[in-house]
Amino acid sequence: MTRMDTQEERRRSLRELVTAKGFVRTGELAEEFGVSVMTVHRDLDALQAQGWLRKVRGGASCLPSTQFHGSVHERMTTMAQAKQRLARAAAELLAPGQIVMLDDSTTCLSLARQMADHTPLTVITNSLPAVTALSREAGVSLIALGGTYFPAYDAFMGLHTAQSVESFRADVLFMSTTAVTGDRCYHMSPETVQVKRAMMASAARRVLLIDHTKFANQGLYALAPLTDFDLVLVDDAAPAAQVRRLRDIGVDVRTVGTSR
Repeated sequence: MTRMDTQEERRRSLRELVTAKGFVRTGELAEEFGVSVMTVHRDLDALQAQGWLRKVRGGASCLPSTQFHGSVHERMTTMAQAKQRLARAAAELLAPGQIVMLDDSTTCLSLARQMADHTPLTVITNSLPAVTALSREAGVSLIALGGTYFPAYDAFMGLHTAQSVESFRADVLFMSTTAVTGDRCYHMSPETVQVKRAMMASAARRVLLIDHTKFANQGLYALAPLTDFDLVLVDDAAPAAQVRRLRDIGVDVRTVGTSR
């Protein structure tokens, strides 16, 4: 087994251990895998960059928090009904013949699953689940963005993906975000920010879909102010004061009710 094989196998096993226990101390991981604490730190840095876990003082955690988005499965089950309502509201904005760009968010995955009623459409996305869902739709011309595959996001991210985005021009971009603090979007991954900025620059119209939990989350890397979006869709559980403040600074915010 090569050194690279050993590293990949150890990181896979380390990730599975943290996932099973929820939290594991760095020293315990070093002892478990027979490596130095510095090697464990490098492994955790790599796994955190891929979105599998988060480093915390003294160890690593896979538990979702205001700082960590959680796995794809966890994000799919979190606020699922609100995401579906937001997706239905977004689908009403679609017009046959449009070129539509979708990010890798689970909210936009819900939108992708509703596109069959609005075809023909051309869809550009870096989300592997969206590609899988849309590949079965005869009325969708599908463009999949390549790049480095990030398993925790089930999407392609980074420099090459961003460069791929620059080759296209979309009529409308639908995207979500990890956190909204003040009047700005934030994410935990610089690769995510890199791709989403490229998407925003390549779209004539930008629509942001956010459920109310985004206002309580935090992110490390700033993406863009909400004033950079043409429309922001939020569920009606969003803090009323926050919605008013965004409207006061010129953000076009539309609330989506529970009856949708």
